[in-house]
Amino acid sequence: MMSKNNLEWQNGEYKIRTNKELLQIDLILDYLVNQSYWAKNRTAEQMQTVIENSLCFGLYRESRQIGFARVVTDFATFAYLGDVYVLPEFQGEGLGKWLIEVVVNHPDLQGFRRWILATRDAHMLYEKYGFTELKHTERWMEKADPNAY
Repeated sequence: MMSKNNLEWQNGEYKIRTNKELLQIDLILDYLVNQSYWAKNRTAEQMQTVIENSLCFGLYRESRQIGFARVVTDFATFAYLGDVYVLPEFQGEGLGKWLIEVVVNHPDLQGFRRWILATRDAHMLYEKYGFTELKHTERWMEKADPNAY
């Protein structure tokens, strides 16, 4: 298996890196709490745990982190894609598409039986990378606690 910790992709002045030491956790948390709809009450402690237990992708322009995505996986059969964003001032440049392309093509994330994600408004983006609505919704269940954080 290739190293998950220090891979890097470049696209002009932008880079995507999997090195967790480079992640600007305060900036990620600020975006998720103040601009996302899915993580409004996430704590700094939870964010640290999330990062420790995920394969993370930081999107950078020079040294400034401008985007993020993470994958929760067993590296053999299953992957959950979450917390994907690009800062608003960098949207519309194809960076979100590039970020998703890098994530789904990561060499350690191949051959899985299933990828999943949840989105309220980005279905068209993810469909370009093979995501579809659940085919067998009758098989899926969830245990949700909307007040967990």
